[in-house]
Amino acid sequence: MWQSFRARLIVGAVIWIAAGMAVSYLALFSLMRGHIEREFIEELDHHLTELTELLGVGADGAPFIRQPLSDHRFFEARSGYYWQAGSATGAAIASRSLGDVRLALTLPVAGPPDERQSHIMGPTGAALVLERRIATKPDGERLLVALAIDVRLVDTMLARLRRSVGLTLATIAAGLMAAAVIQVSFGLLPLKRVSQALAAIRRGELRRLPDDLPREVAPLAASMNALISTNEEIVRRTRTQSGNLAHALKTPLAILMDEAARIAAAGGDGAVIHAQCERMRRQIDYELAKARSAASRSGAGAAARLAPALRDVVMALDHLHRGRALAFEVDGLDENIIVACEREDLDELLGNLIDNAAKWARARVRITVAETAPGRVSVTVEDDGLGMPAEAHERVFTAGERLDELVPGTGLGLAIVRDIAEIYGGSAWLDASSLGGVAAHIALPVVQAR
Repeated sequence: MWQSFRARLIVGAVIWIAAGMAVSYLALFSLMRGHIEREFIEELDHHLTELTELLGVGADGAPFIRQPLSDHRFFEARSGYYWQAGSATGAAIASRSLGDVRLALTLPVAGPPDERQSHIMGPTGAALVLERRIATKPDGERLLVALAIDVRLVDTMLARLRRSVGLTLATIAAGLMAAAVIQVSFGLLPLKRVSQALAAIRRGELRRLPDDLPREVAPLAASMNALISTNEEIVRRTRTQSGNLAHALKTPLAILMDEAARIAAAGGDGAVIHAQCERMRRQIDYELAKARSAASRSGAGAAARLAPALRDVVMALDHLHRGRALAFEVDGLDENIIVACEREDLDELLGNLIDNAAKWARARVRITVAETAPGRVSVTVEDDGLGMPAEAHERVFTAGERLDELVPGTGLGLAIVRDIAEIYGGSAWLDASSLGGVAAHIALPVVQAR
């Protein structure tokens, strides 16, 4: 995964977004907790001020309240909102919500301070209490007044806000992550175009990378195009030099062979010269075929469709052997298969195998195409001839090796087939055919399967 730019960028963005949202959540929750606690304290102060204005002290020194507080929760038992007022004589009154319970206040009736905020135990658990010492008259009885609120009410509101904030931040984080994925994917589109163009070059559908790429990728594309052009020029020169070499060598060889024939016609012994010239000619043909295939393989976009190449070869050989009434059968052929091989070399491979089978067949040649493994396709050519010994299956791939001189040939066909197949990353081998003759196989890599 870490070898992918896309994965690295997306994972990095996800980590930073998640970390940022986690820090934001903690900071916001801390701020909200402080704000909510201040809001509750302000509410307590408001109710305490209201209570102070409504309190009075009777002739017996006992406090009383002139009218109920405005908040109905002070009348509901164990509602979480409580008030209590007491005098120095010990008389005390409390909200109906307290019932028979009294708050354990900590502010002294006399002496500083005049107000205190603390946490105590209430009827339903921990409570936040605001205590204040007041005088009903300038020189009158001093009262200790307290307003309390259950901490669970604060915690409930904080939990509700925590869920809301968490859900909101999670939604924002998911949106940002999705946006990061889209942004990364959009930013890497030029690299995807380069990858697709390279795949098209390998299939032989393009010769160059596109020019309309972003500035960051354009130098890479230009360098690769220059490399492809240089490679193609090397291939072109290699093919030209191979052709020139062929002409330069074949003409003297033809003259030597003609002289050997004239010597033999004049009664001399030209067989040795003729045999050596023929051997030289076969070796030159073999090496030139290898050189041409190697040059083709070094070029970009070595690819050819198997179906049309196979049909053309079968049609040509059917016409060539029309006097023998051979039956050519083709099984498993698919139009979508593209092999990693130049068309000229593919024609050479198929032509040598099928022509060799046709020479030895009695009446039938069967060609089977099959995908033997992912990314590889095999072509099997079988004949119904006499076959050959199993120990000769490998020996016939040696250049110039022939098992029977009755059938015309140079002994180079199978050697050229194996060399070309191996140049393109394939293989070639023989075994016995169910038709009675020989089954010749070639396996080649594919750039596009069915």
